[in-house]
Amino acid sequence: MYKSKFEACLKRVQKPARYIGNEFNSVHKEKTSDMMSFAFCFPDVYEVGMSHLGMKILYHMLNERSDTVCERVFAPWDDMEREMNNAGIPLLSMESCTPVREFDIVGFTLQYEMSYSNVVNMLRLAEIPLRTSERREGDPFICCGGPCAYHAEPLAELVDFFILGEGEEVNNEVMDAYKVWKGSGEGREKFLETIVKIQGVYVPSFYDVEYNEDNTIKSFTPNREGVPARVKKRIVKDLDNTYIPEKLIVPFMETVHDRIMLEVFRGCIRGCRFCQAGYIYRPVRERSVDRLVKTAENAIAATGYEEMSMSSLSTSDYTCLEELTNRLLDITVDKRINLSLPSLRVDNFSMELMEKVQKVKKSGLTFAPEAGTQRLRDVINKNVTEADLLRTSKIAFGGGYNRMKLYFMLGLPTETDEDVLGIGELANKVIDSFYTLPPEERRGRSVSVTVSTSLFVPKPHTPFQWEPQNTIAELERKASMLSRSIKNRKIIYNWHSSDVSFLEAVFAKGDRRLGEVLISACELGCKFDGWTDFFDFDRWLHAFEIHGIDPRFYAYRKISYDEILPWDYADVGVSKDFMISEHEKAYRGETTSSCREKCSACGAAQFGGGVCFE
Repeated sequence: MYKSKFEACLKRVQKPARYIGNEFNSVHKEKTSDMMSFAFCFPDVYEVGMSHLGMKILYHMLNERSDTVCERVFAPWDDMEREMNNAGIPLLSMESCTPVREFDIVGFTLQYEMSYSNVVNMLRLAEIPLRTSERREGDPFICCGGPCAYHAEPLAELVDFFILGEGEEVNNEVMDAYKVWKGSGEGREKFLETIVKIQGVYVPSFYDVEYNEDNTIKSFTPNREGVPARVKKRIVKDLDNTYIPEKLIVPFMETVHDRIMLEVFRGCIRGCRFCQAGYIYRPVRERSVDRLVKTAENAIAATGYEEMSMSSLSTSDYTCLEELTNRLLDITVDKRINLSLPSLRVDNFSMELMEKVQKVKKSGLTFAPEAGTQRLRDVINKNVTEADLLRTSKIAFGGGYNRMKLYFMLGLPTETDEDVLGIGELANKVIDSFYTLPPEERRGRSVSVTVSTSLFVPKPHTPFQWEPQNTIAELERKASMLSRSIKNRKIIYNWHSSDVSFLEAVFAKGDRRLGEVLISACELGCKFDGWTDFFDFDRWLHAFEIHGIDPRFYAYRKISYDEILPWDYADVGVSKDFMISEHEKAYRGETTSSCREKCSACGAAQFGGGVCFE
């Protein structure tokens, strides 16, 4: 019905390859009346969404079911949205140009809080009632997963159910339940009452929230029998036996991560106190070398990519990294496929590893010291030293690298001006390490270091979840001070927008009262808030003002340990007592060993039994 009108729009947009579909290895199935349909929505543009490994896994997994059709949906860029509105075209799926409102289940992956406005806008473009209370029989169910589902109360009034944790098993269980419900003739609520019994499924409408006069939460309770007080996340215990697609879609255009992504393990052993991913993905589970090599061979044969990247939170912590890299190089070097190892740590980087990663092409090197002084690195439990970084820098420069990127954060708990200025001083020392090389190794070469500072956002399910964020004025003062202190022309300094980080904190720590703010912001034109092209802070402030909500309440307030938190519905497996202990150790400047050195009894062992690394 809409296909010809949609194709006519392609001639008038900036990047038509975002919308044409029919890529190599994409799946096209004819839907029959007895089949279920799932629209997998990524609330950003195509080139961002097609870089997300989780979407590729679940898309192919659902399509391997004979009773299910899964199609992709991405947020149209402003030019395409305008063309579609002018032509009267609702939001459509990529594979068959089917209106999204006609799918049985519409699922969004929540990777970043600043994509929430795109979720609202995509529902609006799809002509789906925004609020769960407004949906009727025949409307699709709206679900969300991804890391933000663990603290997604701002979307509680818009989303029928959330999936907490890894989706390979639970998504199939939800589809099985839907198939039974679809043939039963029961109402929408019956389906939700069925799936709320599945571990990992959170149905916000089945919980009542009361607030105190000071806007804190008074109570959060189930409003019917059979609903768990807290929802325990789902994990896949054996990664070797989990689903991995044999064939990955190959886009017609360049994407953000235009390569094969080889997921070597999930979780992290390090315990950096600011890092949400390091806690919500515990415990660490690795794939075997044999399984990874086979996956790599299949991906190379099915795609033709010229680069392969090992995907994890800390690649150099993979226990069999040497064997894996050697075996992968055996199948990539002759084919001129570059093997990249992101997420390397400065405390276990070696000349041997460096030589391996530049066998085909010399990629850039990026490290994340996170803080400029050892005192602050101990506070955040980074467990790397200045000596580690300088040793690694010298190895890299001696091996022929000229450029290096260093990532830091501003606004960390207990941070002082001395810590901020230490970032520039550390970058200078890295530059100096280049000049300690013998003259013959430096001849004809220059050196540069790019320093990037993101702004600390206190994330739920971390030891710093009770911390306030620095004010916008304070963060800008620190960034300006650091910029003025960097005199060396061989150092390039970049920093993130403090306005965006403020809103990220608001929605990371927000409750369900923010749902109406999201709807109003969308009506005011807010979308693509992670993009500088679109972000409009004044519109957001207006949306908060409309509803009489002060966003500073969520971002700038220190929270007490006994307060009910908006994200307490989610049980990530790490105990509150452990989080409190880590928070208190941070203020004492005490570090915690990695999980492999010593079990800290965080609680994640409940998913595997015993100590995670016995």
